[in-house]
Amino acid sequence: MQLMVESHSVSALLIAWGRGEPAALEQLTPRVYRELHKLARAYLRRGLPGNSLQPTALINEAYLRLLDQAQPVEWENRAHFFGIAARLMRIILVDHARSNHAAKRGGTPAAITLDDCMAATPGRAADVLEVNEALDRLAAVDERKAKVIELRYFGGMNREEVTAALGLTLPTVKRDLRLGEAWLRRFLAGGNLQ
Repeated sequence: MQLMVESHSVSALLIAWGRGEPAALEQLTPRVYRELHKLARAYLRRGLPGNSLQPTALINEAYLRLLDQAQPVEWENRAHFFGIAARLMRIILVDHARSNHAAKRGGTPAAITLDDCMAATPGRAADVLEVNEALDRLAAVDERKAKVIELRYFGGMNREEVTAALGLTLPTVKRDLRLGEAWLRRFLAGGNLQ
């Protein structure tokens, strides 16, 4: 019951913030910041060996990008907010990997392990840039599966949270995860997918 009240409260505060009420942002910040920190910590714990990016830096950058919008975002609800936050975290991690790659002058981007099932080939994990390209290609073929994968791995959401965020059923999310992961494995292993 507390989670449902909290979810409704966050949704109401997001809508109020979108309408330009500054007091709503003040109340919202500590609530979403804690959850964003939890998501960033969980994501960074899963992958990016040797990564120098800390969870606090990741969420601070994501939060600043959320706040620094030319036009106020019309937030639909809590799930909409965290979906956009997950997308921003992915973009930030990709940017970070690209800058590290460029700084090393031809060095390789950090390997990333989204899950054991996401390994590109036995003994070799895909790097952030490869996973980003694969997700972009999957989105071109099936946007919903790409969103499910992004929320699950970049957003750190469990299946039930993804279900709520996208308004899907749990069996649909499980199927999309299974099929999306299979598609990504084939793509990352060099399979010809269109």
